Amino acid sequence: MAQVWYKQRPSKALFLGITALFLLCSGSVGWAAEDDKPKINPLEITTPDPLLPSPPVERPATPQEIRLLREALDDLNAQATEQLKAGNAPAAFEIWYREVRLRRSLGTVEEVQALGRIGDIAWTNNQKADLQIITQRLQTIRAEALGKPIRKNEKRPLGTADVPASVTDVTPENAELLQALGQAYQQIRLPGEAVEIYQLILADARQRQDAATEEATLKTIAQGHMSWFDYPKAAAAYEELLVLASQKGDRVSEVVYLQQLAYIYDKVKQPENSLKFKQQLLQNYLTDPQAANQIPAIKIAIADDYQALNPPNPDAASQNYQEAYNLAWTLQQFASASEALKKLGDLYRNYKKPEFALQVYQVLLQVDQQSYNYYNLMNTYDQMGQIYLERGDMEQAKTAFQQGLELAKSLKYQENYFVTQIERVSKQD
Repeated sequence: MAQVWYKQRPSKALFLGITALFLLCSGSVGWAAEDDKPKINPLEITTPDPLLPSPPVERPATPQEIRLLREALDDLNAQATEQLKAGNAPAAFEIWYREVRLRRSLGTVEEVQALGRIGDIAWTNNQKADLQIITQRLQTIRAEALGKPIRKNEKRPLGTADVPASVTDVTPENAELLQALGQAYQQIRLPGEAVEIYQLILADARQRQDAATEEATLKTIAQGHMSWFDYPKAAAAYEELLVLASQKGDRVSEVVYLQQLAYIYDKVKQPENSLKFKQQLLQNYLTDPQAANQIPAIKIAIADDYQALNPPNPDAASQNYQEAYNLAWTLQQFASASEALKKLGDLYRNYKKPEFALQVYQVLLQVDQQSYNYYNLMNTYDQMGQIYLERGDMEQAKTAFQQGLELAKSLKYQENYFVTQIERVSKQD
């Protein structure tokens, strides 16, 4: 078949040439130097590729030519993947570098997307040299996109951006490219660069009063911080998103952001902040008839926070545990009802109120019997036996431990423990 080729104007050259003969071509241009000579950057190789015309002819590419080239590039990606699976990483990345050079013909956005994808593979497979090559290329593209020179030989901490950006750097021409760069930086695990790009996009969206882009970018920033376990910065982004959702009256998103904030402040062990957002979440549930089944769990979580405060608030914790139990029992959520009672009984034990604790444990036995939760039943009998033992009521203690032993035998778990407890009581009886 006859070869097809074209050449675009120099301002945005798009040199494509496709022949059926080379559509499935697997050969690639590798390192162009001998072992005793410095190796050149595989992304800077300029040797003509058989998938491109030589010499190029000036005319725009047709949709069919672009489609055929993309199919050929997808095939190269598949070949590289197979090489990597076979344990031949050098050959795989040689093919991938060829793919990137050819993707460049389709535009910088496609090149960046390929760099991010391949960079992720390099990071996952601990290919440090390849990751460095890809990172350098992304930094070059970033500098060109923002109109900033690259500072050569500058040493800086990994994960920090090389040149601060400003909102004036965002233009309609580079907006899509910046989005691709942000994603690529995430894929090669450079959160500093990714956040700087997204902050730039965010500032531009706010300046243009583009609410949709503002919210989408904030979500990306928040999710990025979460994936990097940077909980304080994730919380700051989610709090901004919560304000936006509240202003719009978007109840669905508001609940999602409140859940994320409660989770984050649990992770960083800040019960005062966690409590604040859980209480807001509870108010949302209380005004939504469809969310009634969520209330017991959130009330238990609120009670936990009251216990974790400095100083703790046991009265508020007790009230929330009781309310959680009552609603969970009504909704036949036996697991939540059991959890609330167990925590309430433990609370009374910790605050030296054994009589109240025993009353709670008696109710807990009924709940766990209702749900056939033998493991919890066994543990509750143990707790009751310990209280009776502390009070010197050996007969009640022995009875509780014997009931626990029967359950332990049925579960084939902790039998020796209960035997030991019974022997201990018998010696003191």
